[in-house]
Amino acid sequence: MVDRNSYYSSTPSRSAAEIDEGLRAYMLTVYNYMCSALALTGLAAYVTANTSLINLFFSAQGITGLGYVAMFAPLGLVLFLSFGINRMQASTAQLVFWVYAALVGVSLSSILLIYTGTSVVKTFFVTAAAFGSLSLYGYTTKKNLSGFGSFLIMGLFGLIIASIVNIFMQSSAMEFVISIAGVLIFAGLTAYDTQKIKLMYLEGEHSETATKKAIMGALSLYLDFINMFLFLLRFMGNRE
Repeated sequence: MVDRNSYYSSTPSRSAAEIDEGLRAYMLTVYNYMCSALALTGLAAYVTANTSLINLFFSAQGITGLGYVAMFAPLGLVLFLSFGINRMQASTAQLVFWVYAALVGVSLSSILLIYTGTSVVKTFFVTAAAFGSLSLYGYTTKKNLSGFGSFLIMGLFGLIIASIVNIFMQSSAMEFVISIAGVLIFAGLTAYDTQKIKLMYLEGEHSETATKKAIMGALSLYLDFINMFLFLLRFMGNRE
């Protein structure tokens, strides 16, 4: 993690205002990637749910074999991108990122069949408002959120374990607790990840490296948004 104060002092040829201008441009790139990925996810979900493509992934008996591929492929792509980002070109990283966003849309198309369109749209805008506020806090706060982030990451692992356990228990009470915890954890991670992305910015960094860092930053914020949306949908969604 980079201390921006020490970086300012090590680059006397550039003023703090010039560095902040570069930082804002970098963060805008991150948000553009994230928003584009969300738009692609939404488009893929809508097209899949409203055309015959839905029959390839879901049937009256449940999820098809291709549906399971679409469900688990995004996890493989995230791992591939996370562990291979340093070895791939920026253009390759972008392609993997877009394919990942599209596959997430396919896997989430079922929510358009389960919940009413109005409740999905309402939840999306509530999530967008919450995400924007939390991300702005993470960008502007002077407080170091690294310790808070470590706590949230531990909570995330606990959330995953509890979700797996509840697959077998099918407890509505545990489901309710998991949903609340999920909203709170990803809300906190939104602020933490925004600050982390901001502090990783380096003025004058090679464009190839900067692009790959922007993609990974966008991926983090994209995951925060999607997960917060899904947990909120459990509370706000009206079933068909």
